[in-house]
Amino acid sequence: MNERRSQCVKIQDMDAAIFKITLHFIYTDTVPELEKEPPEEAATMEQHLLVAADRYGLDRLKLICEGKLSVGIDIETAATTLALDEQHNCALLKAKCVEFIAKSPETLNAV
Repeated sequence: MNERRSQCVKIQDMDAAIFKITLHFIYTDTVPELEKEPPEEAATMEQHLLVAADRYGLDRLKLICEGKLSVGIDIETAATTLALDEQHNCALLKAKCVEFIAKSPETLNAV
């Protein structure tokens, strides 16, 4: 493997901050950044962390992100969240999105 000969390992398709949070979770089983961020920024971070968790098989981190994202579903985020769920097989998130979208015909049309 090239990593053995090199002092540096390149992680593709992931923001450095997200990778740092993911490593922190691996070593400490905590994600304090999710509590610190404003709700708008936290949702984006949760989405990126969910992708990283799925990529590296971190099921507990994935569940944490699913739980956080499922609380913040609204008209603006429902379609994106549902697409994210389909790509990363998040049953809880899918159920919450469908529940939100099916709430009323107006919500369905808006989404």
